[in-house]
Amino acid sequence: MRENKTYKTGKIIKTVSGFYYVDDGENIFECKARGIFRQAKISPTVGDKVNFSDIGGAKGVLEEVMPRRNYLSRPSIANVDKIIIVSSFENPSPDTYMIDRLSAIAVYNDIVPVMVFNKSDTGDFTEYERIYKNAGFNTYVVSALQSGSLNILRKEFDNCICVMAGNSGVGKSSLINALFPGFGLKTGEVSTALGRGRHTTRHTELFKCAKTGFVADTPGFSSIEPNYDTDFKERLVECFPDILPYTDNCRFTSCTHTCEMGCGVIEALESGKIQKTRFESYVLLYGELKNAEHRYKSKGQ
Repeated sequence: MRENKTYKTGKIIKTVSGFYYVDDGENIFECKARGIFRQAKISPTVGDKVNFSDIGGAKGVLEEVMPRRNYLSRPSIANVDKIIIVSSFENPSPDTYMIDRLSAIAVYNDIVPVMVFNKSDTGDFTEYERIYKNAGFNTYVVSALQSGSLNILRKEFDNCICVMAGNSGVGKSSLINALFPGFGLKTGEVSTALGRGRHTTRHTELFKCAKTGFVADTPGFSSIEPNYDTDFKERLVECFPDILPYTDNCRFTSCTHTCEMGCGVIEALESGKIQKTRFESYVLLYGELKNAEHRYKSKGQ
């Protein structure tokens, strides 16, 4: 390495047209990646912790991407600590399968799901709040229009990378603006015809929350896809913390906990110990992963 360079460590907060914007805790540097990255098929992304050389003028060169704790490919982001799953009361109303699917993907990737029901001034979220608190998730009922309801939620963003997830129109950008004034993220009106909002976020970018954390507002985060892994299907029940305890009562160790005789999960469902919508989401996601497994095997992958 050249001795006339200064080497720093930072976090990629934005990527645009081959440039990587890196926050070292004090300043933001516009960096290019070394040519060896392409040869080694290394693709730096938002959230990556990197070592880079400071070449002056707030510019730098990426030298090394540190090992990732996790990675979501669609949209691309690394080292996520929490997923803030946002729903609204209507237009669109809460989609329990979307919520449960996102939370399962999060748990599998060692990411903490946090449930947020926004627009509390438009309806009663009591039942949803009960379901997800009983499932063991931190759950908040708030309104981006009522600042007093946001004080406790704001603490979830401390000292971590958070992403906002949820259908368009639930108020993700409005929530970020209310939680952290000054970001000025664009917001779009909800389309009455579609029942969802117009996409206003164009790329994945991390925004600093005070000095201790980052939040990402990203396009398409209602459709996070799991990085395909057969292990996800086999461990899916572990990603439903309210269902997992009842698997100890299953008659067979090979039980999928979807329909088998002598299944402790089915018995718990029938006795009301498991929320019906949570079980239905588990079965749907299990089927989705099973079908994906068959497609991959048929392609010889």
